[in-house]
Amino acid sequence: MANQVIVGAQWGDEGKGKVVDLLSPRADVVVRFQGGANAGHTLIVDGHKTVLHLVPSGILHPGKTCVIGNGVVVDPWALLEEMAELRSYGLPADPDQLKVSERAHVVLPFHRLLDKAREGLRGGGAIGTTGRGIGPAYEAKAARRGMRFCDLVDPPTLERVLAAGVEEANAVLTRGLGMAPVDGAALLDSLREVAAALAPHVADTGALLDERLRSGARVLFEGAQGTLLDLDHGTYPFVTSSSTAAAAAALGSGVGPRWLDGVLGIAKAYCTRVGSGPFPTEQAGAVGEELRAGGGEYGATTGRPRRCGWLDLPLLRYATRVNGLTSLALTKLDVLSRFPEIPVCTGYRIDGRPVERPPANLALFQRCEPVYEVLPGWLTPLGHARRIEDLPSAARAYLERIERDADAPICMVSVGAERSEVIELWDPFKTA
Repeated sequence: MANQVIVGAQWGDEGKGKVVDLLSPRADVVVRFQGGANAGHTLIVDGHKTVLHLVPSGILHPGKTCVIGNGVVVDPWALLEEMAELRSYGLPADPDQLKVSERAHVVLPFHRLLDKAREGLRGGGAIGTTGRGIGPAYEAKAARRGMRFCDLVDPPTLERVLAAGVEEANAVLTRGLGMAPVDGAALLDSLREVAAALAPHVADTGALLDERLRSGARVLFEGAQGTLLDLDHGTYPFVTSSSTAAAAAALGSGVGPRWLDGVLGIAKAYCTRVGSGPFPTEQAGAVGEELRAGGGEYGATTGRPRRCGWLDLPLLRYATRVNGLTSLALTKLDVLSRFPEIPVCTGYRIDGRPVERPPANLALFQRCEPVYEVLPGWLTPLGHARRIEDLPSAARAYLERIERDADAPICMVSVGAERSEVIELWDPFKTA
């Protein structure tokens, strides 16, 4: 399988960054294909923590071409900050290594203002966005009034597109929300500065990828967030504003779907969720706190504590179907080492009636009561394990139960935060 798509199989925060980092040495190009700076991929290498929001995780490996695809909405100021941070670590983020699609849309300051204002108006019904302007940027894109990077780096087009955007945004901000207007002239000056800095990185990345693929290069497509946050297939309306499923890899990168050879889903050994929305297996008491403490479950982008609960196998089966998973990587198995018994959700009941799949209707989903199967724990640290045989028998049985129910073979198991703390059963770039 020459090319792999990596997607989150839960509500995001599954550890995709670590898996991309591990697989990047086997790829020639790493592409981020959706989302924005509302996602954060945390990497820990030799004790050093790096959090990436826009730049693909393959940037930590020399010689890899990293692409921010047309499906991403990019805050140019955030991108420049991230590039500066990478350079401070001695990592290159030069035009030869990092490319941004000329068709990618720009997140502007008034998108952030609108995002935060709308969340405030929702009160108790807030979705739980990061306030980074992602939703409004995608709205502008869909309404055909967004700014693309090809506009940003072309001075006459920049001035025209920005003037139209500021006029509309100010109408909403002032008349609709009672807020101060955006200073269009100051914003234009700032955008001219970032355009000059980013222009060398802007390219027709779809053509670049097609050329590399036709020459036999291996490409790793890096998704953000998770399947249950997909705009179409997630727990709507408590979702993100882009398609997080594997099919979006082609559309968000500008290549044909025939180049997508395999789909690797990433799932935690338990479940977490940031923000509002249904979560059938959530543990709000001491168990949830224990999972949060053990897994360091705080948002990489916001720092918000994540809601924690037991593994939900119906959701994992759903992710397999929606994405067409060909393999599965399980992360944070080591966090469960502190529990003598580990419940796993195998199905739901609504008013006593069995339910096999997560309902689309939010009201019904919120009424789902999990049906648990309790598996034995192992109460043994796992950080030393590098082969499947190094795991306690109960841990191996837990993996076998997941693999059987998820209907996707497990290729990798993470047993700690460090890059080296992983068990690889087989290479997902090759057939299982």
